Amino acid sequence: MRGIIYWRDGTMALTLAVDEDYGYVVVVGVLSMLFSYGLGANVFFARKRFGIKYPIMYSDTNNQFNCMQRVHANYLEMFPTFLVLLFCGGLAHPFYCAIAGFVYLLGRLVYSIGYSTGDPDKRLFGLFGYFGLVFLLYSTIELALRLLRWI
Repeated sequence: MRGIIYWRDGTMALTLAVDEDYGYVVVVGVLSMLFSYGLGANVFFARKRFGIKYPIMYSDTNNQFNCMQRVHANYLEMFPTFLVLLFCGGLAHPFYCAIAGFVYLLGRLVYSIGYSTGDPDKRLFGLFGYFGLVFLLYSTIELALRLLRWI
């Protein structure tokens, strides 16, 4: 990482120079936002298709709709964690974190497709995406240790 943190005239100044590969990290972050919008649209169209009116969150009779709703809700539950790990870990290893973030999103796509069938067991095919998340966690911890000058 090419960032410099220094004190000047009694105030803290921060100069952070990021690798040009950090642009890939930003692209994956934007893709993750678009993916969230797509999942929301799936729920919207499923409401129309299955006749489930607002403000009902889950159906008493339609398991497929419930699974589609859970796909979106579960993604939103993990979204802040993913973004923090992506953007922080990306400072340490931008290119590899962009790849790891993309692997996570591919896993979420497979998870979403499987779960949206109405058979919750089919979501498990997308668990490979968590390998990407683990790498992002590793990179973020490494960044923290470097900033603390522990490594």
